[in-house]
Amino acid sequence: MSTISNHMPTDELQAIDAAHHMHPFTTQNELAERGARVITRAEGVWIHDSEGNKILDGMAGLWCVNIGYGRDRLAEVAARQMKELPYYNTFFMTTHVPAIALSQKLSELAPGNLNHVFYAGSGSEANDTNLRMVRTYWAEKGKPTKKIIISRKNAYHGSTVGAASLGGMGGMHAQGGLPIPDIHHIDQPDWWTEGGDQSPEEFGLERARQLEQAINDLGEDNVAAFIAEPVQGAGGVIVPPETYWPEIQRICDKYEILLIADEVICGFGRTGNWFGSQTVGWKPDIMTIAKGLSSGYQPIGASIVSDEIAEVIGGCEFNHGYTYSSHPVAAAVALENLNIMQEEKIVEHVRDDVGPYLKEKWQALADHPMVGEANIVGMMGSIALTPHKESRARFASDAGTVGYICRERCFANNLVMRHVGDRMIISPPLVMTRDEVDTLIERAAKSLDEGMARIKDEGLWKPAS
Repeated sequence: MSTISNHMPTDELQAIDAAHHMHPFTTQNELAERGARVITRAEGVWIHDSEGNKILDGMAGLWCVNIGYGRDRLAEVAARQMKELPYYNTFFMTTHVPAIALSQKLSELAPGNLNHVFYAGSGSEANDTNLRMVRTYWAEKGKPTKKIIISRKNAYHGSTVGAASLGGMGGMHAQGGLPIPDIHHIDQPDWWTEGGDQSPEEFGLERARQLEQAINDLGEDNVAAFIAEPVQGAGGVIVPPETYWPEIQRICDKYEILLIADEVICGFGRTGNWFGSQTVGWKPDIMTIAKGLSSGYQPIGASIVSDEIAEVIGGCEFNHGYTYSSHPVAAAVALENLNIMQEEKIVEHVRDDVGPYLKEKWQALADHPMVGEANIVGMMGSIALTPHKESRARFASDAGTVGYICRERCFANNLVMRHVGDRMIISPPLVMTRDEVDTLIERAAKSLDEGMARIKDEGLWKPAS
């Protein structure tokens, strides 16, 4: 694999970056003062920075590099497609071979009657598509009042205006006049933080039944769909109690509400099945996909929709699409990515080998004095940080203060592990080996020890009153 070894010194690169590059979800002035970490190359589960550090990427980029870095086959497919047909649109009664082949492959992999694919450039765009598609669907069915989409607080469905409105993150809604009309949010199924004295089973039912209450309050004739991630990813890897999803399915079936599974993070092997909805046992009408679809090698997203929805939408001109919908290079790379996953049995590797091994090691972190619970599904996990396990207490400091300290210790120990509030989360490449799992756990434990020492030194080891 070629590398760039003769780049400018790190401080010069950081200065140019600070002068011209606006980063996502970042306070630009703080980053400019500190200087961004400059990543120069990667292979497998490892990334390298401009200072020569070799870093274990416990987040697979942004939950997306499922087959690992440095796959020559994907580079070769992209180059070949660029030479043959670098771009053409699929507007105006045209198509091309990569879009045809990828659509067929996705219909084979997707469960049930999900056989039709509408392409986008990202998961955010795909969720914008879903917003318009479900409303168009009900209008074509003669029920134009069914417009409201119900989602969950602390859910993440993207950062465009529509997708951020579907998501339930207060910090995003505080900027830009969000959410847009006809989006309604119910509480998330986070038992550790919000369960109080209820058992997980009781709590799961109570949170699911908020959906039924919302439908009744808003009126069944006004509710179009419910959207949810099988496991809330960016919200902190929130794993619902086992009672939650069967009740959600029952409610959607009873009230004729479309169920949208946001599989952007959970899809393509992340949970030990091809799709997270298979892992949790529910049957969506639409699945949002992106990230692992191409393992992040090309920007691509899509909505996979049921036969029923496709038939209804097919009867009208759906005035929606993107310049890069079904981009031939992105589609070709995504198809080859899925071929590699099947050839190397990567989903089975997660389900039967490295996933169970990681679960054993990850859950053992719950023995740490600062860890209250350690949740994991397949290759996505979280640990809740607490000063008092028995009461599930939060820290008295502002949410995220403790998590940030632990994240900084992870970075110092050459491990990428994110924090969401005072939770630490992982989502490593699916090709990780058992030895690499051991390295991840060793560095995580060391970072927790160092983080706890600093938290105590700074007087932050205090439960909220």
